[in-house]
Amino acid sequence: MTALSLSFPPEAEALLAEMPDWGSEFDRTFANHAPMVLTALARIGGTPQQMRGFFDHYRASKRLRPFAAPVLALNDATWSSAIGHRDREPDLRLFFSRKVSELGIEGALRQFLPILAPGVAASAFHALMRTAYGVLRGSEADIAVALAYWAATFLALPPATAAAPLTDDPAEVLRRVCEIEPLHHLTLHELLWQNIRDATAMAEFQPVVDWLAIDDWTMARMAAVAVRVFAATQHFAALHVVTGLHWIRLVAPYCSKETLETMLRVFWQAIAALMPEMGFPVLPDEAVIERWRGLDAPDWADIHAAAAASFDEHDISLAFSASEEMVIYGDPLYRVAAARRLGLMGDYRR
Repeated sequence: MTALSLSFPPEAEALLAEMPDWGSEFDRTFANHAPMVLTALARIGGTPQQMRGFFDHYRASKRLRPFAAPVLALNDATWSSAIGHRDREPDLRLFFSRKVSELGIEGALRQFLPILAPGVAASAFHALMRTAYGVLRGSEADIAVALAYWAATFLALPPATAAAPLTDDPAEVLRRVCEIEPLHHLTLHELLWQNIRDATAMAEFQPVVDWLAIDDWTMARMAAVAVRVFAATQHFAALHVVTGLHWIRLVAPYCSKETLETMLRVFWQAIAALMPEMGFPVLPDEAVIERWRGLDAPDWADIHAAAAASFDEHDISLAFSASEEMVIYGDPLYRVAAARRLGLMGDYRR
């Protein structure tokens, strides 16, 4: 398998080359989206000037910090001791830089994704995001940075127990989770990964990981539910369901069947844990969804142009991922929901 290799104008490549100099997270462990969003911005037609303008604004407004210096070298025998320790990310980056140089992109992903897949909720899926964009760019340096970030922010959730699944419908899992009464009293944090951590730690929630049967069509079923949830709620957390599945699709070619099953299972476990954050949404029936699909939404060129003019990293991320997912799945609801997010059409939910 050959990794993709994207190239952009020299000014854009020079900007992207600066990204490893900045911390993967900033205040209170918020994720630094800039390395990935700049690539998305270029892919939706943003100019090098727009990319530089976005980054200058983002760096100042988020108060990005320089990436820290390594402290203690890691090797094949010791690297796993740093999993889940944010302060070891610089050491992990040096380790993964060596491993990716030695193994190449495919070799490194195939060796380490089976270990990291159970922690796919790391930094609320943003380590997955960085890995996916490394794959998209075909960049060994980006992959090394991403794997180190994933390992450092690894979020361990209750593991599957091989209990019999209840359904193959991801929407049914979300519906059942909304019936877990203690979740309705969960104290919410500002950070998604902390809410995932706290919800999944509840005894009543722990069986959820086994509820969904995983097969060759699971990712497509999840994508169909994801765009419905986002279209119905326009919620920040629901946006991450749409984009997160795009990121999984990008890394999937480097996963064994078992690794991809783990990644999908844990991803949906984490999404289910965000039901309190989303206000326990009820999905519209198919008649409503069909009506939304038939709305006269702007085309992708207009959506992308609006996103490229935005300083909101999630506008850009969604506009790119939603258009890419629509290419695969053909659902016009992606375009309707993205246009609503960008303020290009009224609230169709009324």
